Amino acid sequence: MKIVIVGGVAGGASAAARARRLSEDAEIIVVERGREASFANCGLPYYIGGKITDRDKLLVASPELLRTRLKLDLRLRSFVKSIDRDRRTVLIRDLETGREYEETYDKLILAPGAAPVRPPVPGIDLPGVFTLRNLQDTDRIRAEAITGMKDAVVVGAGFIGLELVENFLRLGIRTTLVELQNQILPPLDPEMTTPLAETLRSQGVDLILGDSAEAFEQTEGRLLVRLKSGRTVTADLVSVGIGVRPESGLAVAADLETGPRGGVRVNVHQQTSDPDIYAVGDVVEVEDFVLKQPTQIPLAGPANRQGRIAADHIFGRDAAYRGTQGTAIVGLLGKTAAATGASEKTLTRSGLNFRAVYIHPVNHAGYYPGAEQMTLKLLFDPQDGRIFGAQAVGGAGVDKRIDVLAVAIQAGLTVFDLEEMELCYAPQYGSAKDPVNMAGFVAAGFIRGDHPQIDVTQLPLTDSEDAPLLLDVRTAREFAAGHIPHAVNIPVDELREQLHELPRDREVLAYCRVGQRGYLATRILMQSGFQVRNVSGGYLTWRLWHPETEEL
Repeated sequence: MKIVIVGGVAGGASAAARARRLSEDAEIIVVERGREASFANCGLPYYIGGKITDRDKLLVASPELLRTRLKLDLRLRSFVKSIDRDRRTVLIRDLETGREYEETYDKLILAPGAAPVRPPVPGIDLPGVFTLRNLQDTDRIRAEAITGMKDAVVVGAGFIGLELVENFLRLGIRTTLVELQNQILPPLDPEMTTPLAETLRSQGVDLILGDSAEAFEQTEGRLLVRLKSGRTVTADLVSVGIGVRPESGLAVAADLETGPRGGVRVNVHQQTSDPDIYAVGDVVEVEDFVLKQPTQIPLAGPANRQGRIAADHIFGRDAAYRGTQGTAIVGLLGKTAAATGASEKTLTRSGLNFRAVYIHPVNHAGYYPGAEQMTLKLLFDPQDGRIFGAQAVGGAGVDKRIDVLAVAIQAGLTVFDLEEMELCYAPQYGSAKDPVNMAGFVAAGFIRGDHPQIDVTQLPLTDSEDAPLLLDVRTAREFAAGHIPHAVNIPVDELREQLHELPRDREVLAYCRVGQRGYLATRILMQSGFQVRNVSGGYLTWRLWHPETEEL
């Protein structure tokens, strides 16, 4: 068996390693354009900022190790120019010598990855305007960053953009962050990014939302970034990270089937429309695990699994890829944001019926020192409780809860199963009722009718007598420090004695700080004959949508 693999890094290197473990006799050729075949993309910003001090630590496996331990024919600084499917050959060019030659294959695996999008704006190719894809890009950006530069502009507030901002700040570089959308971290729902945006601003980042770079110019040895709004920003370095596109040109030229967004189409075994050619990693179109729709989700974990599956199938194993659910996480200046499954934005576009609930728990028992608060959003089917997705933002413990919920989605569990999950508990690690359990309680209570709820986005912000009554059940001191407009205040501990003050001909919308007292108030009012709903997530959720609201 002769296998040619185009590209290394995650998918290609994983396929090569798995193929060798399955066959000592196979001839395995890895053709890689760069100088390293396997490196940690996700660690690149942290080397730039000095958090990772040893560049060699970014090498998952050195070329020497791949050649000796795995017996790979590793051809660095080379790329495949074309594929002849009829003859089952590839044309390879050696970038060091310019030599071109053919290589035959029995099976071909395409793993060229994805390339950063470089928008066609004037000045995009100027010195000092960078994208970040590989170690060579990293070396160039780091060389600029550590030589005393003062100002940087990061265009694009996705995962890599945020990580670069954090690492520029670590180096003492003033940073401006520009994002076309009206939120940072576009894969998440907008309200869930509010704490991160507030953190950026508190650390001195000039955050510009709803704007984009229109041109780059050189001026007095520096770069001038012209924005569509007319604003200009001057910097020593610009990093452009507005997304990636699949490197599918080779597949397109070989007449392999691709999707509308350029991803190579594959079956569950990672085979392309040519059964002797496989494709893995960021170059492929994947099936959204939740929505069952084709999409592009470039992530390292799925790429590694796809490479393994392709190798398994080549050697006769019935391995199949389940789809990608987009489980991802980012750390930013002491905060963490993570997500898995479908977002509210994607569910709305898909037309699925869904509900969202919010909770604001701490990561471990509140009485144990060091408890940190998080916000957890759970999206689910209001009929059967199927979990569609989850997002969380906060301090410690965010990763643990999203990991648990990612497994729950993979296993097809429902919100009712979350109620019964048995998770680790000691005061320094969690609570007897873990945040995952609590999310299940709230969502399941809604489905059962025990806990009718309303989202903050649906609140009728009016004091009209025809509108529902907004009831704040926090203390008078909390209410005075900040509340939702047009709310009246009756603390929950006084509610039973003051029921006569509430109108019975209007719906009551109760809320507290995070939802728990609002839930108790809802139960009291329901059993007293009132029409009532609890505002999901309470006042803290309101503040996610309205961060300008004051709070004590």
